[in-house]
Amino acid sequence: GRVRASRGSLKSIHSSALSRQASSVHWQNIVKCLNHTLETMNNNYVPPMIIRKTFSQVFAFMNVQLFNSLLLRRECCSFSNGEFLKAGLQELEQWCSRTTEEYAGTSWDELQHIRQAVGFLVLHQKSHKTLEEITDELCPV
Repeated sequence: GRVRASRGSLKSIHSSALSRQASSVHWQNIVKCLNHTLETMNNNYVPPMIIRKTFSQVFAFMNVQLFNSLLLRRECCSFSNGEFLKAGLQELEQWCSRTTEEYAGTSWDELQHIRQAVGFLVLHQKSHKTLEEITDELCPV
């Protein structure tokens, strides 16, 4: 039960042919891994500060992997892939809330870049908006 992003698991993110229900299984498996890791750390008396740092690093890694896949693969930059990622990010946000600040720490903040990118992918009527409007919507001060 290690948490890692392999090439195969990232490829599945790019398959827009999957139904919404089937695709949510991937995210649920990630959440199961996070829960298993948290449980293992707690059972072995790992201090909460170390648990927080571990999850922050894992979320930072997910942020980089997902963001890079958008940058490097044109087929990932679709509305449907954005919807898939948005649903997955909601799963991760719920996990952070359930896990509480004590263990999740700033993990959710580590996903800032992919959250903004997904916000752009699922933004409606991009062509009718100015750069300023898009920036205000995706990167509020």
